[in-house]
Amino acid sequence: MVLGWARLIFKLSPTNSNISHCQRTLLKLIAVLVVAIISGCDIGRLILTADPWDPPPEPAAAQEPLPREACTHVVEERQPLFGDLHLHTSLSMDANSLGTRTLPDDAYAFATGTPIALYGGAPGAESKTIQIDRPLDFAAVTDHAEWMAEVSLCTTPGSRSYDSTGCAIYRGEQDSLLAKALGAKGFRARIGGLIEIGGRRDDVCGENQAACRKELGNVWQSVQASAERWYDRSSDCSFTTFNAWEYSRSPQSTKIHRNIILRNEIVPELPISALETPAEMDMRRQLLEQCNESGSGCEAIAIPHNPNLSNGQLFRAEYVELPLARQREEAELRARLEPVVEMMQIKGESECRNGMYQVLGGNDELCEFEKIRDFGQPELSDCAEGQSKGAQAGKGCTSRTDYVRYALIDGLREKKRLGINPYQFGLIGSTDSHTAAPGAVSEYEQPYKYGTTVDQTLTVAERPRAVAFQNPGGLAGVWAEENTRNAIFDALKRRETFATSGPRIAPRFFGGWHIPGDICATPNLAKAGYQHGVPMGGVLNAKPKQDARPRFVVAANADPGTTGAPGHPLQRIQIIKGWVGSDGAFHQSVIDVAGNANNGATVDPLSCEAEGDGFATLCGVWEDSEFDPRQDAVYYARVVENPSCRWSTRMCLSLPEDQRPDGCDHPRIPKVIQERAWTAPIWFDSSH
Repeated sequence: MVLGWARLIFKLSPTNSNISHCQRTLLKLIAVLVVAIISGCDIGRLILTADPWDPPPEPAAAQEPLPREACTHVVEERQPLFGDLHLHTSLSMDANSLGTRTLPDDAYAFATGTPIALYGGAPGAESKTIQIDRPLDFAAVTDHAEWMAEVSLCTTPGSRSYDSTGCAIYRGEQDSLLAKALGAKGFRARIGGLIEIGGRRDDVCGENQAACRKELGNVWQSVQASAERWYDRSSDCSFTTFNAWEYSRSPQSTKIHRNIILRNEIVPELPISALETPAEMDMRRQLLEQCNESGSGCEAIAIPHNPNLSNGQLFRAEYVELPLARQREEAELRARLEPVVEMMQIKGESECRNGMYQVLGGNDELCEFEKIRDFGQPELSDCAEGQSKGAQAGKGCTSRTDYVRYALIDGLREKKRLGINPYQFGLIGSTDSHTAAPGAVSEYEQPYKYGTTVDQTLTVAERPRAVAFQNPGGLAGVWAEENTRNAIFDALKRRETFATSGPRIAPRFFGGWHIPGDICATPNLAKAGYQHGVPMGGVLNAKPKQDARPRFVVAANADPGTTGAPGHPLQRIQIIKGWVGSDGAFHQSVIDVAGNANNGATVDPLSCEAEGDGFATLCGVWEDSEFDPRQDAVYYARVVENPSCRWSTRMCLSLPEDQRPDGCDHPRIPKVIQERAWTAPIWFDSSH
């Protein structure tokens, strides 16, 4: 209703040619402030929204998927495949504004082993050639759906909008009154060239936004063409691509984003953006209408990312004000369309955090891994059961559900209330590279978030988001029979997935009532695991006998690395159990099940030389001796490497001592880390 009143005021704003665009914008800004003050509405939401496309986008057209040859390499018990399902190119507004010039074809070329050139932010800067250490098995370009059309129009000389005022503002050639009024700086100031209060800019998008709609369709088709060019449909099955985009809603610098991944080449006419659809429940409904329930053969999933920057909003019961039947419907839809969550990327790890509201079970020493959320603040406030905004700017409170461990437990609590668990998800990692460099996760190299970071060093100074604070990101892992779209998409849907902080660690995790105690000694652990239990992502819902307890087996292989960038041995494997207590508190228990936390393994931060023993493979079996058949529970495994040098430490050591920047001795930047992998959970459901 508030948006409707605001838009009515916008439409009544003067359009007389004697009134300048700046004057009209100022009048509209005043209207926004009046509406926002009266209603208490989020000003950012009023500005960063647009009228729905008119006419509405067409759903995917019914067709048969394109044929492909049968794979010569098929593994019945499934094989580990590594990929990246979160990356951006110059088609994304933020990447383009910050110096990135690479395109989807460059991203897929990089993923398959071809070197690509990155250019820095300074005019005339020399390029830097980068190359992945090992090709990926799969990747998806997920450029932001928002402003994709405007970026194309404003950066293509000769386009119908190129010489418009809005495009000049976007390119940094003019100042924006809106940006000044809101105090926006840097690339955020350029947004004023792409959108004005209450909608997209007419001088860029044309009457009824027709030019932007047409251009969005053109860009979306080019993205699909790139994915098709690089998808290996031969019997080699060497590389898989997915059609995809990112839905990027960021109310007041809070991340509530999803990467939309499509099963095949059957796709909706246009990607769904947060400009036209600023509510996640509406986005999921549109996915059903335009894809999954269109009868076309189209199928999509949505992958939430960066819960660590969501101020408690990513895993909130957004449907809580609806009637109970509708709440159940929305919870079931979320669980169905969002089967996995990205819990590790360049902007930090989102597994767990010590000391959060009503989380019992003691401190977990491994929870302090790559936490970017702090931004140097002296103290973080806890949201308790609430939410706030501003995480990307280092503002607002931090919620326990900003971390996937506690979101998983919160799903158990919602199941008690609704009978449905909306947060029954698997785990993946990815990079969120904005340089078209999927899988560039080596700690032997500097991570490059944007093109402008090519010119940056380890200098921190007063920059809370300096390059030195970032990590290279993670990888998405799946267990699939073959390297094809269908097989990988099916693995994502059934949650047979794992996340890594970068290394190609391959963990397996099975649970059941009849897992053999000597399963680690069997010649085919996977076959026995499927026979006697369920894999990661599965649910134990068969009622056990009175004295039965679930037993779990977890195994992992270390990443061997490469000759130039060797991997590191494994130290230990842990199983983490979570449940909701009778007191309503969130309970956690961390159990070592294989390896040795006291193996004496160390690394010298002055030389990066490692000492101590480790393991190339590990396997352990654990039975839950405190199992309560009346209590729902969630279990997942964490595989931990021996200590190794962080990428920033290696870079500092490569510089003469008198030339090392302040980031080399900054107290917030660890010199040594322990890389890791996480399996998707296995749930016990007491109601079946």
